[in-house]
Amino acid sequence: MANPTLLITGASTGIGEASARHAAQAGYNVALAARSTKRLETLAESLEQEYGVRSMAFTCNVQSWEAQEQLVASVVEHFGGLDAVFANAGRGLEGRGYGGSDPEEWREVLLTNVLGPALTVRAAMAELKKRRGHVLITGSVAGRRVMPGSFYGATKSAVQSMAYNLREEVKGSGMRVTLIEPGVVDTPFFDEPQENALTPDDIARSVVFALTQPKHVEVHDMCILPTPPIEE
Repeated sequence: MANPTLLITGASTGIGEASARHAAQAGYNVALAARSTKRLETLAESLEQEYGVRSMAFTCNVQSWEAQEQLVASVVEHFGGLDAVFANAGRGLEGRGYGGSDPEEWREVLLTNVLGPALTVRAAMAELKKRRGHVLITGSVAGRRVMPGSFYGATKSAVQSMAYNLREEVKGSGMRVTLIEPGVVDTPFFDEPQENALTPDDIARSVVFALTQPKHVEVHDMCILPTPPIEE
């Protein structure tokens, strides 16, 4: 069987980049998508050289339906099909709480974190159904827990609901849906290094675990948290 193809949005750094490396190591051809392809092109070349898989960079603004539709069409044209999608693109807020953050920034967070993965799913749905494929979506533990004034958490609660509702929609099609919900991950998402945090590789291993389960196994939710620090 030919190597399966995985499309990752938000693939230029952090969880997306690490997941691309781990997926390539597991034998996946990898389509890399982000707003800018500068870093992606270097990553794609590295994956091909190191793991012997096919990889290509694609420019995509996940807030745009036309861009996402073209992204999937280009991936299918280049790789011959699509087996899995990791809707990973997301962003946070600089301000704190509803009283301390910029409403215009809320709009960007909402469009990226909620509309973005929804458009990814919509654009890829027909191709994934052909191959009984797999949708993975990056949520967050912030979507499970109440956090003071967290608009970001509200968007991730919406992502959790999206994954659950999508799973009901595709039931019986052979498609699988996995929600990845990390705790704090030390990535460029934050301006400062995070203490007692997960690494992007920790999340990437979980992504590949879900992807590589037998077809009769569907990993629904993966909430991944750092082990609490040892108390002396």
